[in-house]
Amino acid sequence: MTNPIPVNLAVEDDLSESVLRVMLRQSPRRYAVGTCYARGGFGYLRKTIHGFNNAAKGTPFLILTDLDIAKCSPALIQEWLRQPRHPNLLLRVAVREVESWLLADRGAFAKYLGISAHILPNDSDSISDPKEFLIGLARKSPYAALRKDIVPPKGSKREQGPDYNGRLSWFVWNRWNVRRAQKCSSTLRRTISKLVSFSPQYGS
Repeated sequence: MTNPIPVNLAVEDDLSESVLRVMLRQSPRRYAVGTCYARGGFGYLRKTIHGFNNAAKGTPFLILTDLDIAKCSPALIQEWLRQPRHPNLLLRVAVREVESWLLADRGAFAKYLGISAHILPNDSDSISDPKEFLIGLARKSPYAALRKDIVPPKGSKREQGPDYNGRLSWFVWNRWNVRRAQKCSSTLRRTISKLVSFSPQYGS
């Protein structure tokens, strides 16, 4: 059995961290997670990307960010990283938000909310606003506690419910299956493929 590949993580929030950790746990390629850097959204990641790129010479870094309103993943990466990317820097972009990867496990997510899987698209990357779409699905849930935690209160200016990340992270850790989800998300599928084939390079 080969030794696990050491890797540090950098993410926008707790939900993205859960997604990466579960993805690595389910990967046929073994990884050993070290430090996770998560200090406040994409702005922190963008500001620190060159430091991560330099640090990747010693320990690989896996970074996950959302595409949001950017045109495409290559354009976002080019905008963020104005120097050659080290081979040990794995910068992955969820289209358009990490919620689309959760929605890609259609059957499991529908069962979690208690709704029909037929209202979830077969291509979750095609959803223009995955977070808003997910909250709309949660409004249809027959489970009052889930609705309360995921959906923002009526009349509130908040974008999400009081335990949005907690509820969705629970789903990721306990119900989300990467192998199923990749069938409905090409960006997730490419990320998984990269993790399976990745071999760190040192001394450069």
